[in-house]
Amino acid sequence: MTPKLDHDHDVPSAFWPGDLCFGCGPANSQGLQLRFALSPGGNSYTCEFELGASFVGPPGYAHGGIIATVLDEAMGKANKLKSKVALTRRMEVEYLRPVPLGKPLVVEGRVSRTRGRALYNRAEIRNARGSVLARSRGKFLTIDAEKMFAREFEQEKRGAI
Repeated sequence: MTPKLDHDHDVPSAFWPGDLCFGCGPANSQGLQLRFALSPGGNSYTCEFELGASFVGPPGYAHGGIIATVLDEAMGKANKLKSKVALTRRMEVEYLRPVPLGKPLVVEGRVSRTRGRALYNRAEIRNARGSVLARSRGKFLTIDAEKMFAREFEQEKRGAI
């Protein structure tokens, strides 16, 4: 079964038509433009991707900040499994092996548990052989995006951003 691509964004797209998110925003030509799909079992979000030369850290490998960004995006997308919009409160990254540039990779994010407004999520980046290269865990707090970002949404509508 082919995973279903999820074209919805974490922030309601009706209020944010110019999604410039560095990780997943289709309007950000300099960003990662990660496109996630709901896993066949419906318990995680995955994204197949390759990192280009502009994301270099050590020669031939991804910068640690880019690795953390990819993991954060996967954990953030997993919040949709609980129909929540949530922001990263804290995250921890384990860099297990260098993440190569220009090679097929997959990142997967899932919710481990919820408690009140908090979602506790996990993610991992794997290579084509399935070896885990980096993993993370994080705490996310649910928000009312329309209320929290009302001013920014209004400024964008007026072209001020």
